[in-house]
Amino acid sequence: MDRRQWLKTGALLAAPLTLAGCQGDLAAPFSKWPEAQKAVLELRFREPKPKDTSWALTQILQHLAQSIEYSMTGFPEPKSRFFQATAGNTAFAFFDARGQMSHSLEDPIPGAPALDANHSVKGSIQRLLDAMDAFATFKGELKPHFAYGPLSREQYERAHLMHLANHWQQLKG
Repeated sequence: MDRRQWLKTGALLAAPLTLAGCQGDLAAPFSKWPEAQKAVLELRFREPKPKDTSWALTQILQHLAQSIEYSMTGFPEPKSRFFQATAGNTAFAFFDARGQMSHSLEDPIPGAPALDANHSVKGSIQRLLDAMDAFATFKGELKPHFAYGPLSREQYERAHLMHLANHWQQLKG
């Protein structure tokens, strides 16, 4: 078994142990792309105040849009290939196995332009919707994730859905 396979297997075996004491609320609220698009669209009619973050709603939306856009255009500052093949790949395998991502919700994408707290919420909603539409119809080769490395289209969609769901926790309530 090569090192990459060994790391994936370890992450998959560790996931059930981690989840054994959980209440089953780990499934991402978005299992399909249209569900996530609908939830973003609904923000036009309600503007929740994010909780437990210094980011404004508009910054969260811009961050989510950046992530989707960069999957098609390339991330500005990728981690090393070694990191992507080891820690990054293991992290994605773990998140994918448990169906939920957890990451620091105020970490910007390395090298991405600063998130503008004064940008309009409606403009940020539209940018995210546009990025989601572009991803849904994108026919080109997807670029490696800055941390996880190369992902298939299905893996990228799942990563984006989990990323959206992780940030959506900030908007509940």
